[in-house]
Amino acid sequence: MKLNRRETLGGALAASAVLSAPAAIGAARPKAVVIGGGAGGGTAARYIAKDSKGEIDVTLIEPSRTYYTCFFSNLYIGGFRTLDSIAHSYGTIARQGVNVVHDWATGVDRDAKTVALAGGGNVPYDRLVVAPGIDFRWDSIPGYSLAGQHAMPHAWKAGSQTELLKAQIESMPEGGLFVMVPPPNPYRCPPGPYERVSMVAHLLKEKNPSAKIMVFDPKAKFSKQTLFENGWAAHYPDMVEWIDGEFSTVEEVRPETMEVVVDGEPVKADAANVIPAQKAGLVAEAAGLTDDSGFCPIVPATMQSRMDENIHVLGDATIAGDMPKSAYSANSQAKVAAMSVRASLTGSKAFPARFANTCWSLIATDDGVKVGARYEATEDKIAKTEGFISQTDEDAATRKATYDESLGWYEGITADIFG
Repeated sequence: MKLNRRETLGGALAASAVLSAPAAIGAARPKAVVIGGGAGGGTAARYIAKDSKGEIDVTLIEPSRTYYTCFFSNLYIGGFRTLDSIAHSYGTIARQGVNVVHDWATGVDRDAKTVALAGGGNVPYDRLVVAPGIDFRWDSIPGYSLAGQHAMPHAWKAGSQTELLKAQIESMPEGGLFVMVPPPNPYRCPPGPYERVSMVAHLLKEKNPSAKIMVFDPKAKFSKQTLFENGWAAHYPDMVEWIDGEFSTVEEVRPETMEVVVDGEPVKADAANVIPAQKAGLVAEAAGLTDDSGFCPIVPATMQSRMDENIHVLGDATIAGDMPKSAYSANSQAKVAAMSVRASLTGSKAFPARFANTCWSLIATDDGVKVGARYEATEDKIAKTEGFISQTDEDAATRKATYDESLGWYEGITADIFG
């Protein structure tokens, strides 16, 4: 059923308390509202406020008071990071002039230009930025559901799910079996499931070296495949088995018995990571910004929605051409959108859009690999202009330098997002 843009998600979302309401002062200023405080939304809110020098009244709507980054959450599972090290708050963003509202955005009235809040009331906008991340197609894997995520966590939204998955892995019996079911394309962070396999293997090598990992992939290939498979063979010999989706099919999962049914045969897991197919965050669908793919078509040069010129969409929720769904991509797109919003509301100059992305992955201690590209806006899509990837014959010093580079990037991008 196609949702009317005046409809909201209603009871599908739980209300959260409001930390601070939009400021009353400066009411005559044009209003920019940002939904979602992750890599796309947090960056957009900060840059609109900072670069407009107070000319635009900026409101950020984000339900979480503490935001756990999905990027680097795999390193927590592997024992390389603490959970606190990937946790971020919105205090600095608020101090920098953004009105931070901790509540769920449940719908958008595009005619009235207002965003409805679960806690009640509406926030008016002149330009809206929608950066809701992903939601799941729970029915994409028979037997999986919102209830089933406790037994077989997806951990594709960082926080409690990530803690739960790590605890289940650490509780596996000696010689036990860990099963992963990665998602089909397109999904958040293409190399992410395979970095997670590496981090689970690293954890098991230290705590449960006779354990096994089986990956039942719906895809026939994946990002950085040769780099990962070479790394698994070198660091975790005989531990990881990846099963090509062209030859085996996951027909069902059974969370209550911890079974994954593959080609009619149940495989009993001691811990399982099931990551379902994905779509744009629910509020994007409620606002009428998605197409039949479940994601949001955008105008590449400005990140404007093709459904509404007064709305910009960022990050994982978008159909972004050659750009992958990643934190780096969302951060890059946010700066393009912020410039466009500023130009439309204040008459400032807008420069041609340029985009970049790099995805780092850790395979083992000091063994980091990366893939990335630069992009430009064409009429039809965000198009790749050049790219790079780590090589299979790199020495240990190069791999360590790549990992160290990723640490610097994390510090830089989280400062760019959260202030």
